[in-house]
Amino acid sequence: MTVLDVRDLEVHYGHRRQRRRALAGASLSIDAGEIVGLIGETGSGKSTFARAALGLVRPSAGRIVIDGEDVTGHRERQWRAVRRRGVVQYVFQDPLRSLDPDLTIGDSLMEPLLLKGVPRREAVDRARAYLGRVRLDDELLTRLPEQLSGGQRQRVAVARALITEPRLIILDEPVSALDAATRVQVLEILKDLRTAGIALLFISHDLGSVAGIADRVAVLYRGEVVEVGTAREVVTKPSHPYTRLLIGSAPTLRTAAAGRAERAALRELLHSGKGTPR
Repeated sequence: MTVLDVRDLEVHYGHRRQRRRALAGASLSIDAGEIVGLIGETGSGKSTFARAALGLVRPSAGRIVIDGEDVTGHRERQWRAVRRRGVVQYVFQDPLRSLDPDLTIGDSLMEPLLLKGVPRREAVDRARAYLGRVRLDDELLTRLPEQLSGGQRQRVAVARALITEPRLIILDEPVSALDAATRVQVLEILKDLRTAGIALLFISHDLGSVAGIADRVAVLYRGEVVEVGTAREVVTKPSHPYTRLLIGSAPTLRTAAAGRAERAALRELLHSGKGTPR
């Protein structure tokens, strides 16, 4: 079953002469239990795509369907209802942005459940259970976010997203601020979520992190999805010049990565506009 279906999405910022197009007809779908990576450089439209899928920005054109519900024209009140049902959850790059510094980890985890009317005793039990799912000890329930390491906070943020049993989780650069060892731990946890039937949209500029866990990879360039394929296909047989440039800039992905001359030629092609899809 398709959990997220985005078609021909356009988003503009500003007015009149300052009007700027952030997304230019972007399309992408994600099925239940599927992990899709969305990659692209800064300014390519990745965060705008996520914000549109969360109802934080209004699309200028296109269609967004989440778990069978067309949310394209939803007003803020309707979006609040969607969020309170916990259908879609969001994990920030910096968990301190999503965890209240004045609330204990337990209170942060229980908050969305209590808002839904879940009895407190049940909420406590679920908080313990979901900490276990992200490989954390329940003794952390009484601690504040500042008392945890960056990796622990990010795992708490994942647990908080999971606790409402969402259909879709959007993760915006969830491991970019972590050290290598912690990054591997978080990626392994995310990979395990596939068996729970949750759809994951993993947004990153790092093709290496995405390729390691994603079923499919979508490449976003100048506001448009220019390539979609399995992680293996995108890494070994990229069809778009921009994708080849990304892979050439990450030599650990492929032993025969593009050399300096090829990367320079690709940059020139992209800069000229000839590599931009019509």
